[in-house]
Amino acid sequence: MKQGADINQKTELVVRKNRELAAILEVSRVLTASFDLEKNLSSTMSTLGSLLEMQRGCVFLLDRLSGELRIVAAHGLTKDNIERGKYRIGEGIVGRVLEKRSPMVIPNIGKEPLFLNRTGSRPEKDGISFLSVPIEFKGEALGVLSVDRIYSKKHGNVDDDLRVLTIVASLIAQFVRLWESYENVEKEKENLKIELKERYSIDNIIGKSDRMQEVFAAVHRVAPTKATVLLRGESGTGKEMIAKAIHYMSTRSKGPFIKFNCASIPEGLLESELFGHEKGAFTGAISSRKGKFELANKGTVFLDEVGDLPLTLQPKILRVLQEREFERVGGEKTIKVDVRIITATSRNLEGYVSQGKFREDLYYRLNVIPIFLPPLRDRGDDLPALIDYFLTKFNNEHDRSVNLDRGALQVLMNYEWPGNVRELENTVERLVIMSTADTITSSNLPDSLSIRRLKGLSRSVSLTTNIEEIERANIRDALEKTGWVQARAAKLLGITPRQIGYKMKKYGMEERD
Repeated sequence: MKQGADINQKTELVVRKNRELAAILEVSRVLTASFDLEKNLSSTMSTLGSLLEMQRGCVFLLDRLSGELRIVAAHGLTKDNIERGKYRIGEGIVGRVLEKRSPMVIPNIGKEPLFLNRTGSRPEKDGISFLSVPIEFKGEALGVLSVDRIYSKKHGNVDDDLRVLTIVASLIAQFVRLWESYENVEKEKENLKIELKERYSIDNIIGKSDRMQEVFAAVHRVAPTKATVLLRGESGTGKEMIAKAIHYMSTRSKGPFIKFNCASIPEGLLESELFGHEKGAFTGAISSRKGKFELANKGTVFLDEVGDLPLTLQPKILRVLQEREFERVGGEKTIKVDVRIITATSRNLEGYVSQGKFREDLYYRLNVIPIFLPPLRDRGDDLPALIDYFLTKFNNEHDRSVNLDRGALQVLMNYEWPGNVRELENTVERLVIMSTADTITSSNLPDSLSIRRLKGLSRSVSLTTNIEEIERANIRDALEKTGWVQARAAKLLGITPRQIGYKMKKYGMEERD
């Protein structure tokens, strides 16, 4: 008889240990299923209730702002019970567990005056044991895990339950810390998206000229739609900024904005960069990798310099535009994506089509909504505001207080800016950094701004005008810009003071008109 009882006892012990291990394994599984705090913790408490036969259970987490312990998840409690379950640190059994950082066991809560039963979930308290353990991570108190238990021989003992609950509390602590990190990252992402949305708002793009107002009007009309947009214009006119404005003004603003310059990657790598590749697809492909289109799912892909796409790759781009699907390099699985495509080019696509360098069907698919960005030379009204913006920006960045006098400003206003806004930005930054004085005059400006192209000079005279008339007009223009100071005018023209004096005498310009 004794031998049979020992066997039964050992069997019950094995069964109980297996159930404990199964419970811990299931808790680990549910806590890593997602980053949904309440759902995962509620599943944890349900697991303890079903596998370990615990009547009620609660996860209390510390609210750092209020200093209260609040029930985040529970098993065997109603919604009203949960809302009433609040404790201060040191208050009741739960508050004391957090304060002391040590487990507590109440054999019979009906005979314990410290047990407050604040949730009101136990009308009959006699015979119920209450176990409570702290939830802490690297010495930091995060909350408390508590359960109700009615003991019998088959339920094991308190030490077994405390051991299991301590393990579960440790798993919960790790999950809560991960969840907090995840929430912080998500908040930072949301804040960054808000900042980007504000930064790339059309209202923040400088452009009072009629040409830019036309661009802004087009952006406002096209942004809320799903239409494919083709941005046309010279290099440096701000096509990427307009593409971002379209994205952040659209319903996809919370999705990713993935940019890719088609001219910056060797032709052999373009397909892998855009569509991704499978492991072993080519030498060096040691793992699978997503391409730009997959990374941009639910968002926008911006393909800059799309005119440089090789002919061999253009059919796959066309398929994405038409079907929103593709295969990775070396893969057979068809991947579906939900992306909006914005492209940009400084090339003459129509000429490329006629030369057979660009597919006609792809051209028409890209050219649904063309938006033309004007060069800076056609945006004279915007130049003062742009110069002022870049001066302020780079003064702040480099801790300077540089400004331009009227003569220097006039030179910048008269320059053609073949590199457009990008050239203007780089020029202003260089002036701010290299200037030895706080005020920049026309004599401090690089000769390239005067010699290379003076705005309007080449177009202010007809083709039949002779060389002497052009020279005379250039000298007079330079003198007007420098207040008829011959040395400055000479520097502006790239000649010596003696040469300009000779020229002035030659053309009868010795006195100011």
